[in-house]
Amino acid sequence: MSGIHVVWASLAGGLVGTIALTSGLRIAQEVGLTRMDIPLLLGTAFSPSRSRALVIGYGFHALNGLAFSLVYAGIFLAVGHTGPALGAGLGLAHGMVSGGALLNALLPAVHPRMGTPWTDSEETPLLEPPGFLLANYGPRTAIVSLVLHVVYGTLVGWFAAGL
Repeated sequence: MSGIHVVWASLAGGLVGTIALTSGLRIAQEVGLTRMDIPLLLGTAFSPSRSRALVIGYGFHALNGLAFSLVYAGIFLAVGHTGPALGAGLGLAHGMVSGGALLNALLPAVHPRMGTPWTDSEETPLLEPPGFLLANYGPRTAIVSLVLHVVYGTLVGWFAAGL
């Protein structure tokens, strides 16, 4: 399989995987498994208007999904192998990083509308920080996020393998 094929197929898988991940998180919110809303988290970094933030956030999340699929493609090409199992493993690592250090430590430090442990009573943040392993968004949030990132990775790997 040619490198260009792996890249384009990974992008297609990234698009489908992002739709699956985003839809899965939305469903998980609706059934009470989590309060995490990634598009809102992303969008409120750019706009204080929640409705505008959702539109921006969905667009930004879609672009992130495509960008991550290119990282996956680079890894597939570097190791000379593609497939759903490798994609699932990458998705697991991706989910662990994004649900751990990325959202817990980095996002509150740079997000202009998210509270931090140092937010005082005179400030009114729009968003609660995720907390350790996303616990502030519900006790099952980390598991839901991790499973959906594995689904994303599996889909990227599946598309890249041409299955």
